[in-house]
Amino acid sequence: MTVQRPFRFGVNMVVPESRSRWIEKCRRAEELGFDVVGVADHLGLPAPFPAMIVAAEATERVRLNTFVLNTAFYNPVLLARDAAGADQLTDGRVELGLGAGYVRAEFDAAGIPFQSGGKRVRHLEHTVTTLRRLFADPDYQPRPAQPSGPPLLLAGWGDRLLKLAAEQADIIAFAGGGATPGGPVQLADEDTTTERVAYVDGLLGARAGEVELNLLIQRVVSRADWPALADAYAPALPPSAADHPERIPTLLIGSLEEGADRVRELRERFGFSYITVLENSMEQFGPIIERLL
Repeated sequence: MTVQRPFRFGVNMVVPESRSRWIEKCRRAEELGFDVVGVADHLGLPAPFPAMIVAAEATERVRLNTFVLNTAFYNPVLLARDAAGADQLTDGRVELGLGAGYVRAEFDAAGIPFQSGGKRVRHLEHTVTTLRRLFADPDYQPRPAQPSGPPLLLAGWGDRLLKLAAEQADIIAFAGGGATPGGPVQLADEDTTTERVAYVDGLLGARAGEVELNLLIQRVVSRADWPALADAYAPALPPSAADHPERIPTLLIGSLEEGADRVRELRERFGFSYITVLENSMEQFGPIIERLL
C-alpha cells in the first residue's frame, strides 16, 4: 500500500452557465472547504482554460485543474503553451489532468478519428513526455509559475494507462470503473478496486511516497434520498454490489458521519487521499469535509 497522505478534496464542475453563476459556484466551493476546483473537458461544456482563469480571479486559495482533458483533441506543443500560460496567470495554481478520451460521439462530432485504446494511450504518453521536456527547459516560454510546470494528473482504469500513470504522473486518478462494449460505464466493486490499486502499487516502486492517488466519487447521497436515484444507477452497478451499493467505492450513501468514516476507509484501505466529487454532490460533501479536517 502506498504511503498515507493528508486529505485533499476537489469538486469537478460540469454544468455550463453564466460567468456570474460560475464565479458564485467557485467561491462556494472554496467556502465549503474544497482544495481544488476542476473543469471537465467535454463538448457542450465551457472550455477548460478560460474557465480556470476566471475561477482563479474569483477565489483566493483553491487550486484549479482540468479533470480531465481529452488529450486526443490536443497538439502537445500547443497544449504546453496553454497550460504554462494558465499556470503563469494563476500564480502557480494549476494542476493539469489528462486522459485518453473515451466518448466516441465527441470524436465523431469533432471530426477526429476514434482510434484504438492503445493508440490513444500512446498519444497521451507522447503528450506527457513533450510537456515534461518543454517545462524542464529553462528557456521555455511562457514560463509556468511552478518550476517544473503544473503537476500532471493522469486518469484511467485500464492496464496501459495506469502503467503510464505509475511511470509519469504526480497524481493518479482512478476512474472507479470502465466502459463496457456497447453498454454503460460499470462502477467497480471493492474487490476490483483493490486489484487496480495493487496493480499500480506494484509499478510505483520507489515513487510510491511521491504520488498522490485520486478517486472520483460519482454521488454523495443520504439513505433516504438513494431510492429515488437507485433505478438510474442500477445499470452501472456490478452484480456483486447490486444489493449493497454503499459498498461501491465511488458512491457515498449514508449519513454525514457514515460518509466521513467511508472516506477515511478509502484512504486507509486503498490509499485514496485526494477525493473529487461531481458538482451535483458539492453541497452534500461540504459537511463531510468539515468532519475530516
